[in-house]
Amino acid sequence: MSERLFAYPFADIWQLYVAKVERKGRTVAELEQVVGWLTGYTGDQLRTFEGDLRDFFAVAPALNSNVGLIKGVVCGVRVEDIEDPLMQQIRWMDKLVDELARGKKMSNILRG
Repeated sequence: MSERLFAYPFADIWQLYVAKVERKGRTVAELEQVVGWLTGYTGDQLRTFEGDLRDFFAVAPALNSNVGLIKGVVCGVRVEDIEDPLMQQIRWMDKLVDELARGKKMSNILRG
């Protein structure tokens, strides 16, 4: 299952994230800020990235040094307990997007 997820095109995931946050009343700019905080990508880079999730994290400009502060459950699994580094990075991103969609304050999402 992991290999299939790792090979999923980032552009497809991005569109799902956009639909999710907009449906919940949040903006694409907020989504860009959250995923940019995690990865170091700019909004333009996020919107135009071509590659799968493996590529997305492999060439990420800079993972945020505070990723260890991302805790909680995604898909029934605690993100801090995930052993595979790539799977953990994907789930960190999922967790941040979930928090945005749920209406958490941006300062809390960005672990400020």
